[in-house]
Amino acid sequence: MREVAPATYHSEPVPPLKSYKDKAPVKHVIGHTRVIGIINQKGGVGKSTTAINLAAALGEMGKQVLLIDLDPQGNCSSGLGIEKGLIQQCIYDVLLNDAPLEDVIIPDVAEGLDVAPATINLAGAEVELVSEMARENRLKDAIGSMRGKYDFVIIDCPPALGLLTVNAMVAADKLLIPIQCEFYALEGVTKLLESMKRVKSRLNPSLDIYGILLTMYDSRTILSKQVADEVREYFGRLVFSTPIPRTVKLSEAPSFGQPITQYDPRGRGSLSYIELAKEVIARG
Repeated sequence: MREVAPATYHSEPVPPLKSYKDKAPVKHVIGHTRVIGIINQKGGVGKSTTAINLAAALGEMGKQVLLIDLDPQGNCSSGLGIEKGLIQQCIYDVLLNDAPLEDVIIPDVAEGLDVAPATINLAGAEVELVSEMARENRLKDAIGSMRGKYDFVIIDCPPALGLLTVNAMVAADKLLIPIQCEFYALEGVTKLLESMKRVKSRLNPSLDIYGILLTMYDSRTILSKQVADEVREYFGRLVFSTPIPRTVKLSEAPSFGQPITQYDPRGRGSLSYIELAKEVIARG
């Protein structure tokens, strides 16, 4: 019988992730750093979608943005094409192992956008933080070294009101709350506001609502218009003028590892996040 050599496959080696020291030089003077937490304890309201695409839109407008993925699901990390198997350290190491935030940042993931990624290790942080000293201040202390290096620090929070979210509320200057235009849109928001008030009174006196963002808006339905009216009546001027539409492209973009501004730059989703970024810049 003739011997057959086994087939060999040559795959391209995956380049290692860049580190903070490889970051491209910043071309403008950074003034005040605004830290914004994107928060809602309900899942599926567009937190990660908003974190990715608002951060990318701000970066394309010439701002320096650090996106911190504080959700154990790591949707912001994978949604920007970061290969989790290559991550040596993540935000877990910052919170639990006293790693400097600089050590976990992956720079230039998109124009003007750096990411502090999350891995599944973060799932255990809620329990492990319980016994730690100054457990609520871990993220705030880490972000302190980054102030003056970024125009915006955006924190994508998990869909829960645990210690990770409390860390985000203590670290943030303001909170951006996405609310989907569907049934029970305001369900749970009261509890979120109560948690915010407790953190404000005990841990972070400057904490306040930065804005309310209407997501998954469908102008063709009466329900979306009714929910939008209800939210605007309840929150008034805090509601951003720009609603985020429900589009297929917004749902597809993360699977291609791109923000919507790259994946579908002329689509409704991209244009909406660009308008939102303009509002964010105008609010200062």
